[in-house]
Amino acid sequence: MRLRDAVIRRPAVVALLLCNILLAPGVTAVWLNLPASGTKCVSEEIQPNVVVLADYAVVHDGPADGLPIISAKVTSPYGNTLHHKEHVTAGQFAFTTTEAGNYLACFWIDSGDKGVGASVSLDWKIGIAAKDWDSVAKKDKIEGVELELTKLEAAVQAIHANLLYLKSREAEMREVSERTNARVAWFSIMSLSVCIVVSMLQLWHLKGYFQKKKLI
Repeated sequence: MRLRDAVIRRPAVVALLLCNILLAPGVTAVWLNLPASGTKCVSEEIQPNVVVLADYAVVHDGPADGLPIISAKVTSPYGNTLHHKEHVTAGQFAFTTTEAGNYLACFWIDSGDKGVGASVSLDWKIGIAAKDWDSVAKKDKIEGVELELTKLEAAVQAIHANLLYLKSREAEMREVSERTNARVAWFSIMSLSVCIVVSMLQLWHLKGYFQKKKLI
């Protein structure tokens, strides 16, 4: 009986370990120390059609009524505002990306006391890490190994989508590089042609000058 239990439990343990490994890159926990004046930002490069969920809160050791007041703003790679809150001590933002590139989350102190800094805890989840697996388990009535396999399947799909995205980016970069090389080659040919033409004009001018002076 013990051997059979061990055999049954082993896939669940392996699935759990693999799922934790695959889910880890989608979770980012950041501790930001905000200056007394100025803005502190954190960015993340994300591909399109990816769910992003983040929670942020001011960390303060003193009394609750002494919490610094902050403002938060999240912008897309093209500068579109996705989240903007002022005069808060905690908040949450969630969105699905529509553009590929760096998404920027900025925080700054918004309270009247500008002489004191503040610390902000930011829990940034991307992709399958932002998915509510408890709700999925209740909706589909799955648990245990089946739930872990579902997580693994989602992780594999996310990795596959990321590889396709990286492949497309690599193709774009290669195309840009080839266009740049072609332009450089044409510029080199044109520069060489101009140099040859200028040299011929100089020789023609010098020949005429020497003939006029009866030197040749």
